[in-house]
Amino acid sequence: MRRVLLSLVAIAVVGLAVWAFLPRPVEVELGRVETRTIEVAVEEEGEARIRDVFTVSATTGGKLRRIGLHAGDPVVAQETVVAVIGPGAPALLDMRAQAVGEAMMAAAQSAVDLARAQVALAETSLEFKSSEANRARALYERSAISERLLENAILEQKSAQAALDSARANIAVRQRELESAEAVIGMGVAIHAETCCVELTAPVSGRVLRVLTENEQIVQPGTPLLEVGDPQNLEIAVDLLSRDAVRVHEGSEARITGWGGPPVSAVVERIEPSATTKVSALGIDEQRVEVILKLGGDPKDWQALGHGFRVIARITLWKGEDVLSIPVGALFRDGSDWATYVVRDRRARLQTITLGDRSEEFARVLSGLQAGDEVVLHPSDQIADGKAVEQRPAR
Repeated sequence: MRRVLLSLVAIAVVGLAVWAFLPRPVEVELGRVETRTIEVAVEEEGEARIRDVFTVSATTGGKLRRIGLHAGDPVVAQETVVAVIGPGAPALLDMRAQAVGEAMMAAAQSAVDLARAQVALAETSLEFKSSEANRARALYERSAISERLLENAILEQKSAQAALDSARANIAVRQRELESAEAVIGMGVAIHAETCCVELTAPVSGRVLRVLTENEQIVQPGTPLLEVGDPQNLEIAVDLLSRDAVRVHEGSEARITGWGGPPVSAVVERIEPSATTKVSALGIDEQRVEVILKLGGDPKDWQALGHGFRVIARITLWKGEDVLSIPVGALFRDGSDWATYVVRDRRARLQTITLGDRSEEFARVLSGLQAGDEVVLHPSDQIADGKAVEQRPAR
């Protein structure tokens, strides 16, 4: 009896030792090959911007009054006055220019005095010639002088009248020259800016986006003053890598996220025909193509989206329904081919496959697998062809 017990104990010990050294199945996470809807998309940062931004500039040089509008204020086309420009103060004169101006004013004053003397002389001459003509008319009526003498008297009267008119016109000219000389050195009548201002109105209805020149100052023609646009007329500009842009088509669906509000649907409206070179954060030159998206859906959903806001645009490149697909976590490279481990009879079998389009989660299977196959997700270096595996229990 004792021998039997010892034999049983020995057999049990040997059995435990053999079981301990037997290879155990590797616990793995499994995925399934089945038909799914696959959407291949490119995701990139973009910028929301108003489609048409109008810059209001100074139409004339002068003194700009302080602009009372601020960013966000509503404006009405051709009604809201956005800026007022008046004449600027005259330039300061140096000592030489001041002396020249004073000399010109003194000469102009002398010319006025001379013109006044000429007017007085002309008035005296006209008075004498008029009395001579009246006397000649009286003598002619009594036949005391000939008709020719009468005509000469009348001619001299008219000549004196013309000389008086010329002297009066001359004094008017000299007066204007005096006023011009006084204006040069800052004398005479002051200029009132309030009576000769230019008012600039909003070119379109919308809101003020930016006030570029707010304070009162002297501006030159063409100086930008403020920007105006319609916030309801928004578009999304996205810079895509040229290799991604060639796969985008007008009318492709897109989705706008990452701006702080709900996702907004959009469509590709335009793809720029040329690319620009931009430097990435890693210092690499990249060819970028600008793609313009048109927002869709209810405008109330993106009412809070403003000009210059950062967004994330996800543009659909390809979409397939009922496509045989495999999780991308089960894929790895076997030489130049794509491969995966398929679980058959509780063992991992290396399988080379052919792939099509691929998204972030799934890849389209063209050959090598069939629906219902189970594959190993994220295979470790413990997995090899023919290795026994078992599904890791769910936590």
